[in-house]
Amino acid sequence: MPCFFSTAAIHLLKDIKVQAIIGPETSTQARFIIDLGNRTNVPILSYSATSPYLSAKQYFVRTALNDVSQVPAIASLIQYFSWRQVVPIHEDSDFGRGIIPYLEDALLNVEAHIPYQSIIPSVPTDDQIEAELNKLMTMQTRVFVVHMSPKIAARLFMLAHDAGMLAEGYAWIVTDSVGNVFSTLDQNTISSMQGVLGVRPYVVQSDKLLNFDARFHSRYRQQNPGAPDPAKPIIFQYWAYDTAWAIAMALKKAGPLTLGFQIPSLKNSNSSNDLSMLGVSQDGARLIDAIRGTRFQGISGEFVLVDGQRQASVFEIFNVIGNSYQSAGFWTPKFGLRKNLIISSGPPAKVGLNTVIWPGGSGQPRGWEWPVAGKKLKIAVPVKPYNRFVNAGKNTATGNYDVTGYCIDIFDAVMQEMPYAVPYDYVPVTDPNMVTSMTMSYSEMCRQVSLKKYDAMVGDTTIIINRSLYVDFTLPYTESGVQMVVPMKENWSKNLWVFLKPIDPNLWAAILAVFLFTGFVIWLVERKDSRYFGGSTGKQLVNTAYFNFQALISVPKDPKVKKWLSKFALINWILLAWLLEKLYSASLTSMMTVRQLQPTVADLNQLIKNGDYIGYQSGSFVRDLLKSLKVDEHKMRDYSPDQYADALKKGSWNGGVAAMFDEIPYLKVFMSTYCRNHTVVGRVYKTGGFGFVFPKGSPLVADVSRAILKVTEGDRIVSIERKWFGDEVACNSQANIIEPGSVITWSSLRGVFFITIGLWIAAGLIYATIWFFQRGQDGEQIQQAVAELAIERVHGDGDENIIWRIGGDSHLLIRLHSHLPPLPLPPSAQEARRSGSEAESARISGDSALEEGRARTSGDSSLEERRDRGEPMTPPAGEPNCALSLLRVDSQNQEIGGLRER
Repeated sequence: MPCFFSTAAIHLLKDIKVQAIIGPETSTQARFIIDLGNRTNVPILSYSATSPYLSAKQYFVRTALNDVSQVPAIASLIQYFSWRQVVPIHEDSDFGRGIIPYLEDALLNVEAHIPYQSIIPSVPTDDQIEAELNKLMTMQTRVFVVHMSPKIAARLFMLAHDAGMLAEGYAWIVTDSVGNVFSTLDQNTISSMQGVLGVRPYVVQSDKLLNFDARFHSRYRQQNPGAPDPAKPIIFQYWAYDTAWAIAMALKKAGPLTLGFQIPSLKNSNSSNDLSMLGVSQDGARLIDAIRGTRFQGISGEFVLVDGQRQASVFEIFNVIGNSYQSAGFWTPKFGLRKNLIISSGPPAKVGLNTVIWPGGSGQPRGWEWPVAGKKLKIAVPVKPYNRFVNAGKNTATGNYDVTGYCIDIFDAVMQEMPYAVPYDYVPVTDPNMVTSMTMSYSEMCRQVSLKKYDAMVGDTTIIINRSLYVDFTLPYTESGVQMVVPMKENWSKNLWVFLKPIDPNLWAAILAVFLFTGFVIWLVERKDSRYFGGSTGKQLVNTAYFNFQALISVPKDPKVKKWLSKFALINWILLAWLLEKLYSASLTSMMTVRQLQPTVADLNQLIKNGDYIGYQSGSFVRDLLKSLKVDEHKMRDYSPDQYADALKKGSWNGGVAAMFDEIPYLKVFMSTYCRNHTVVGRVYKTGGFGFVFPKGSPLVADVSRAILKVTEGDRIVSIERKWFGDEVACNSQANIIEPGSVITWSSLRGVFFITIGLWIAAGLIYATIWFFQRGQDGEQIQQAVAELAIERVHGDGDENIIWRIGGDSHLLIRLHSHLPPLPLPPSAQEARRSGSEAESARISGDSALEEGRARTSGDSSLEERRDRGEPMTPPAGEPNCALSLLRVDSQNQEIGGLRER
């Protein structure tokens, strides 16, 4: 068939000397003819050759869509349904292979990949197709993209249907090589394609298109009378019609082609197949430029060429149902997948696809299944000295390995949570280059998984960035991070001041403030009525402080506070101090009975500065981590986990290490046994934790990760941890480092302090109110006492002293010193005395005495006049004088206050 088209093309170019050729129909036929067009400068226009291998030719114009244009739409489908693996099935030809590199790149962009390519011969037998289908049935992937000629595709689907591959769990997608001619397929083929999705260019319904369809059917009936009505024209026919119009418009635009062909002069060229006889068109360059610049609205949409080929606009996603199909949605380069075609004047289209009917009438396939006849997974496990995480010990009786450990139990539990059965076997992996049958490095084991030598790896494998470049990890099932463990030593300097530790500094400050305030209140209230709180300033401070301390021990036999406010403040202080004393005693007892320890090293920087040796687990990535943290390689030593305690005990300068770096799960196991004399310090260097390893793109990763969440969020993980690590040890070394007891803080007792302060404020307000009202009464009492004493003394019928009660337990001692002779009472005072008005008599007598005194001391001039003249203010020699003393005394007439007036 290609030979026929080649001969026909040579005939047209050599004998008829055509200016342009439309065709051929297939990509296989087009390659030779395109080369002829380039050689003769004759434009070759193809409306059906879609292979990307045919691009980039100067005189080749593709008026169809390049196969590559549909690849983004297919990748969007894969992404929309969250499939991670896709197997393309294509014919073994340039047309079939041309799309594959572009499909691989597009799938990588949506985090999917191609684990296998199924290649069907370009002229296959049924046995060859069945053999390939049987191979696909043994694989996990259940998503297939079919790209081949319609005839081969029809046979493929018929045989796949018979093999049960158009059933539940399968997903099939056909490219436009089948979608463009779907209406021409017979019913048996369509019946075998139920549930298949397809991608094809979408042609918008227009008046031009409807008119063309009507004329097409009319012409067909005229040429084929009595024949059944034809199917609707396919898109290749629309493109052919538009291609003819494009050439016609280009010829009109280019003008008359009069230059003809330049024929080479060769003597021995008598055969019509002799390519040397082909002429070169002198009008070809002008015509190809006109064709490439042609732009118009054709029946298949806008006709515009970019780089010599038509550009993609809209693809329709169709779903094969019954005897036909239904539209599942559309894809555009700008908006991606949409349920409806986007029209600029209409409402926005909804994202996604309409309901899809899948093979077998099931729900959406997950993209992969465990093959019925599939082999068991080969799970690689490391071989290393016994530890609780993974132990692959060789059984001397059977010669086989017994695989146990925490990681193994976790993986078994995860597999039981999978939504389907996954058979697997554990395969211990040793390094063939090591005599001790030890495992190879974990990174090398991950490499083996990436090369598909093993299906997965289970063990204490840390998720780190370097390994994730070539394998996939599940979600972590342990805590992540690297820290260091160091020995602890007795903290003698801290023991010296341990008596201060039960109470934090803020609370000490609050206690001191309450102590001072209580003393101030007692001193302020009692200083006028008690000799104990009187005297010099130093004496007052010492007595007040001593009294506060004494009140904490015992109540004094001789009570020194008598005012109710000072008693109230003292009770508050005693109750608060009693509460603090109980808490302090309990906390101090706890501290004194627990060893006061501190770590020998605080952080990595101190280790580096001291030049100490640092340990890490043999074969661990921690070595590389330490190197990245600027640790000298010569200061690193590797150990197995059971050697950690001995290495730390020896110390850095006795053949051991000062600190051991390892992952947190290992350190937890170590601390469960050695927490009494060791502690974990320093910052946490974050890592990914332990995870299970699978080859890149493995469909198991997502389901295994979900199963890990079910195990770790339930009770199963607790029972597994208890089995391998025992119950959590009640040895919290971190709490024993500095202050093992419970420190009493201000925040824990601030409520008590707030209550105390509130009571003080209330009592103070009450006391201030009472004092304000009593102040006036005390003043009147003093005036009355002075007047009475003056009257009695003037008349010689009283003592020099008078005791006057002025409130509470205090009295006022009024003492009058004078040498004045008694004076007779004035008539008004005598009358007042006879009438019994003592107060009035005292007032009149007092006034008379004062006037008499002024008269006797004034002489010829008043005191004011003497002061104005600068004379002495004392009375003349020999003149009598008087003085008045006021003293506060107690019930025994002992002076008690600081008040003394003369």
